[in-house]
Amino acid sequence: MYLEHLSLTDFRSYAQVDLKLGPGVTVLVGSNGIGKTNLMEAIGYLATLSSHRVSTDAPLLRFGTERALVRAKLVRGEQSTVVELEINAGRANRGRINRGNPVRARDILGICQTVLFAPEDLALVKGDPSNRRRFMDELLVSLLPAHAATRSDYDRVLKQRNALLKSARTGKFTAAHEATLDVWDQHMARAGAELLHARLELVELLLPHLKRAYALLTDGSKEASAVYRSTIQGALDDDGGPSERPAQGPDGVEDLRGLSVEQLTERYVQAFAASRRKELERGISLVGPHRDELELVLGQAPAKGYASHGETWSMCLSLRLASYYVMLDDTRTGGSAPILILDDVFAELDVQRRRKLAAIVAGAEQVLVTAAVDADIPEELAGRRVKVVPGGIDGEG
Repeated sequence: MYLEHLSLTDFRSYAQVDLKLGPGVTVLVGSNGIGKTNLMEAIGYLATLSSHRVSTDAPLLRFGTERALVRAKLVRGEQSTVVELEINAGRANRGRINRGNPVRARDILGICQTVLFAPEDLALVKGDPSNRRRFMDELLVSLLPAHAATRSDYDRVLKQRNALLKSARTGKFTAAHEATLDVWDQHMARAGAELLHARLELVELLLPHLKRAYALLTDGSKEASAVYRSTIQGALDDDGGPSERPAQGPDGVEDLRGLSVEQLTERYVQAFAASRRKELERGISLVGPHRDELELVLGQAPAKGYASHGETWSMCLSLRLASYYVMLDDTRTGGSAPILILDDVFAELDVQRRRKLAAIVAGAEQVLVTAAVDADIPEELAGRRVKVVPGGIDGEG
């Protein structure tokens, strides 16, 4: 897959900009703060319906405007698709495919597929677990857009259940409260099990690619790995678990891999029952995928808190490369490669890591790179140059 044309209207700093692209490597060069990242952010948003820089849509609209428009022409094999996304202030975003009737924004997921590297990726290692959960869920949606509904359903049920727990905490917990909570437990158990099952399968797909990518980027003295930690693995320890516990992994924690959605649903129901007293005391859901963790490991130690700056960058890059290879392997894409976006990454790396990363990604179908100066770009990524100036594109080489 490659992006042939990008058009933005009232997105971030751009009133209007058009960018022509093609297969291979394209480097966008311009001073810091000039708007290069805004272009990459728009492409990433089209792919995931979320920004790697902000958590809400409001900053994406050019100041003083009520809507922004992102339009892209994507080519996959012999087929081209025009996809548009209208980002609105105060109302639902809308999509459009091949200039057809408006659809829900969620309906355009899967048309544009990207893997985006950015300095913000350091939060994948250094940040709190929500960053790693978001990484997994966005990749799940890229692989199978229907997972957007899976996550949306879980968030809706979680919100309702938390509201009930909060109201029970502030007042008297009646029999009516308990009956209603039982119903929400069932809904959340099923929704949580579907999300957990998808994440566990994803981690299994990621692991071999993560190990290989980290070895390629470094001297190979440490092995990269990841372990999914679910709240249901320890939720029943204090209060007694079910009669048949899942097998234990090498670290003594029960192994949830291989369990069906139905089995995981039952585990959640049991965990909710065991945690009810604590949840009522705190007025919040303590068990569920929203509190799970993807623990990143280097050698024998957690990457967070133990990895050096260079190791942290290598782990972040390896996670993104692993997601690229998982998407490349996915049969649903028909072998179509996602667009690789490297947004101001090379300036953060030493010369050795620059060259190794460039050598790995140079053969991708389309690579979009941003840099403040040409000197930041390794020779291995020789390609077309585009100069970005305030408000638009100055020239193309």
